[in-house]
Amino acid sequence: MNIVCATNMPFAQEAFATLGSVTVKDGRTLTRADVQDAELLAVRSTTKVNRALLDGTRVRFVGTATIGTDHLDIPYLETHGIPWCYAPGCNANSVAEYVATALLVLAQRHGFTLAGKTLAIIGVGNVGSRVLQKAQALGLRVLLNDPPRERQAPSSPPLSFSPLAEVLAAADIVTLHVPLTKGGPDATHQMVNDAFFAQLKRGAIFINSARGPVVETDALRRALDAGTVSHAIIDTWEGEPAYRHDLLPRVDLATPHIAGYSYDGRVNGTVMVYREACRVLGVAPGWSPAALLPPPPVPLIELDAAGRPAEAVLHDLCQRVYDIGADDHRMRPTALADKTLRAMAFDHLRKHYPDRREFPHTRVVLHGAGEALRASVRGLGFAVS
Repeated sequence: MNIVCATNMPFAQEAFATLGSVTVKDGRTLTRADVQDAELLAVRSTTKVNRALLDGTRVRFVGTATIGTDHLDIPYLETHGIPWCYAPGCNANSVAEYVATALLVLAQRHGFTLAGKTLAIIGVGNVGSRVLQKAQALGLRVLLNDPPRERQAPSSPPLSFSPLAEVLAAADIVTLHVPLTKGGPDATHQMVNDAFFAQLKRGAIFINSARGPVVETDALRRALDAGTVSHAIIDTWEGEPAYRHDLLPRVDLATPHIAGYSYDGRVNGTVMVYREACRVLGVAPGWSPAALLPPPPVPLIELDAAGRPAEAVLHDLCQRVYDIGADDHRMRPTALADKTLRAMAFDHLRKHYPDRREFPHTRVVLHGAGEALRASVRGLGFAVS
């Protein structure tokens, strides 16, 4: 069996080699000729899987190692009887760690305290639910908005949802965790527009680590100009990889669509697609990455918290494991006037993104810390001794 896998899928070669002959190709430049003889195709969000790619090929299964599906032409796949899968939740913890770390950096940089502020989470699926947990560990008051989930059966534990206008009017911070959808009652394409910002509490912090086209860039720039948004943290960009370079100088923290790019999240995506391929083929999955995972670069942090503000301690812990400032520093020089070069630089950052391990792989020994601080460290996901 011939299998084509996109790059940036850790252990794809090892996993899918148990099912057939594997070829690894750059996902963004994948062509019909590349997949002509493939029966299984495993990709990430940079590959548009549609008629142009698949017509006349032997592909009979498509899996994307991502939580989003907007790059898949699902009606085409289903009309042609091609089973497909995605990896919901694979990088949810990675994104939640990104949001928590970014907020701690922003607070330390601008001299404010997060505890007691109100955070609005727009979209409370796998990612938004993890952000909720981290936000509570930071002492944030949280408001939730997710009309599709609100219409579903009550969750366990039960969640309380509020209308969008209500959460925007009350929020000191807004973070987006919605899928990209263009139709239906809950379409999210450019849902963040002038009308959205008109409802927002003045001086709010705005975060987008969902999908770039959810936000209308010009509306965000106007909100920044007017002071409606005081600070912006942007990971996903309208038009990426040739993102709007005139937005980048206005953003406090800018990153190249890597919030969910932790090493652990990417491995989870590979595993989920591999297991679903096995199910479709009727083969028992016989591969696991456990023996191949490298040791974490920061296995232990020992810290004296005596007399220090809790958020300063949390900031130091998160920064030692995930230096989000380094991601921002690497992104800044890519704001090139030439669209082609800008897109190439953006893709280069993603393709060569350094391995980032998640907080649970780091054990923390705290000296001089009270139980409230220890609980916050645990709530962020660290193993606390």
